Amino acid sequence: MLNALEVVTTVVVGLMVGVELSVAFIMNRILNALPEDSSQLGHAHGGRMLGTLMPFWYIGSLVLSAIWAVAGRHQDGAGLVVVAAGLLILSVVMSVLLLVPINNRNRTWTPENRPADWKQQLHRWERLHYVRVAVIVAAFTLLVTALT
Repeated sequence: MLNALEVVTTVVVGLMVGVELSVAFIMNRILNALPEDSSQLGHAHGGRMLGTLMPFWYIGSLVLSAIWAVAGRHQDGAGLVVVAAGLLILSVVMSVLLLVPINNRNRTWTPENRPADWKQQLHRWERLHYVRVAVIVAAFTLLVTALT
């Protein structure tokens, strides 16, 4: 049973990392290259789509990692899983305190109602997102390492 939990947790976290890497290094660059109105509308739509899905994915990844940490506490690599779960906690806290407020504003913007500093706000979100991606990549790396 523990082996199945380890595999499921690693796959779920790995897929989340892949989506977030794609957002950081592919989708944002594509959206930023579009004309201003299209770029802003694309970011708003992405914020609505992923803003709905990602909280469940982040919390689910954290819960699975915490269960693994408890269930495998006597296994080799248990400390790595605990640190990975701690990093996932950090990613959730970063999201709630830093990224979600910007995303919640962004998802409601249109070319008619966006603030004058909308680009600066999106660039701040992108910078914070890079840090969050580094945190979840580190967590994923620790989970994979704990499997070996």
